[in-house]
Amino acid sequence: MINYLKKLIQASLDTKQNILNDTKLMETIVEVAQACVALYKDGKKTLLAGNGGSAADAQHFAAELVGRYGFDRPSLPSLALTTDTSNLTAIGNDYGYDKVFSRQLEGMGNKGDLFIGISTSGNSQNVINAFEVAKTKGITTVALVGREGGKMATVADFTLIVPSNDTPRIQESHLLIEHMICDIIEQEMFGNGISK
Repeated sequence: MINYLKKLIQASLDTKQNILNDTKLMETIVEVAQACVALYKDGKKTLLAGNGGSAADAQHFAAELVGRYGFDRPSLPSLALTTDTSNLTAIGNDYGYDKVFSRQLEGMGNKGDLFIGISTSGNSQNVINAFEVAKTKGITTVALVGREGGKMATVADFTLIVPSNDTPRIQESHLLIEHMICDIIEQEMFGNGISK
């Protein structure tokens, strides 16, 4: 059993090592964080969504921004579209589950905001529909995905693809990427900045 656990840990480490060695992915993480810093300085907000474990990631990410990540500082506006059960069930009932995020983004998203869609497969139709609404409203889109990126990778402004086909390893790495983005945002806005 211990050897099996070690195998799981090694698989997680291998995935993270692949991220570390992927210069393009690392550069895109920095670009997304810098886009967040710019929009926050302009009084805009981030919005996030995903399904299942990715819904939990969206909520976690938003909480790190609204609350705090590494140290006390002013709150940043961020909203997970996965948390309001009345919205989710009303929209799902009246328009269908594929519209649960796009309908919310239509009402709460504004030009200059940034929407992060999270999916291990990159093919979540309700997130893809939200990307389409975002485009019409001038909202920047980020796909945080795995595998080959799926359809989300073809429609997002920024794509962050975890180099793995294993859902648990993708989810673990999504959290790492989310934390890196939060760290950069805090350091650039309220800390000492990050040397290049």
